[in-house]
Amino acid sequence: MSDNMFIGESRRKWIKQVATTGAGLGLLSVSQLTSAAGKDGAKEKFAGLATTPPDFDVPTGACDCHVHVFPDAIRFPFYGGRTYTPPKASIGQLLDLQDSLRLDRVVIVTPSVYGNNNDVTLYAIHMLGQQRARGVGVVADDASSDELERLKKAGISGLRINLEAGGVKDPTVAAQRLRQATRQAADHGMHLQIYASLPLIAALQKELAALPVPAVFDHFAGAQAEKGVSQPGFDAVLSLVSAGKAYVKLSAAYRSSKQAPGYVDVEVLAAALINANPERMLWGTDWPHPGQPGIVAATEITRPYEVDNGRMLNLLGRWAPSAELRKRILVDNPEKLYGFA
Repeated sequence: MSDNMFIGESRRKWIKQVATTGAGLGLLSVSQLTSAAGKDGAKEKFAGLATTPPDFDVPTGACDCHVHVFPDAIRFPFYGGRTYTPPKASIGQLLDLQDSLRLDRVVIVTPSVYGNNNDVTLYAIHMLGQQRARGVGVVADDASSDELERLKKAGISGLRINLEAGGVKDPTVAAQRLRQATRQAADHGMHLQIYASLPLIAALQKELAALPVPAVFDHFAGAQAEKGVSQPGFDAVLSLVSAGKAYVKLSAAYRSSKQAPGYVDVEVLAAALINANPERMLWGTDWPHPGQPGIVAATEITRPYEVDNGRMLNLLGRWAPSAELRKRILVDNPEKLYGFA
């Protein structure tokens, strides 16, 4: 199936063209941004696109399960309590990325710089259409049922929860947060995308195994490649995955490894996870690769990681050598979890 079957060519052109108006500043593609900015803009390094083409046949309906968008900061202002400020990464650039990787679907995750405000994610889903895009949102503990239902209808398939918010690593506190988020997700047919360290996941293994909704851990569940498969807490993740209780995103290898650009040491983690249960594996770029908070002031632009997105996709070809396995990870599993038609 061609990309145009997921987003019509006329709509694709409109998305790019609307960038020429004030309302569409967040939609500019790389070429449009450079042209509009003129001589100075041409010197700017924009959010990374694939520079290496895929080295395997990307299956129809393939999905990037973890991206963010950072359009016009005036229309979509950042949260005052954020820990970093990203450079612009537009919906037009995201479309360029999808084209370069031959992907048809995408999951947009509300990043922490917007707090509990999901407007930017909803806007991106609306512009791309729910046949192509779904989202993972962030809500307050007291979010109303009406608000959650509104998000669900707008394409939000899951809720993102930080079980270590404020630096609190107490399993008792985390369990309380988990119960609250579970009620919100279960009542509206959503999953939970969970941020927690491996030791905390291990401490909450019993509670996580009993969840009535799917749990999703992004970026190899926070495992570090240099520590191998025996690092504390990784066995808990493997157990949850094996039992079908949790999904793991094979995403952002650069956050798990220091061995750029090949990230060879990540392969042992990927193999263990895939072998545990290939039906619970997802893949994502983590585009536009937000940088490490704390290096500069929170209100200054934090330099993103420099990543070759095509090379990130080709890693999956190495971890999942068969076309059938790649289709399961790139197409079948995302269809089931995010509800793509």
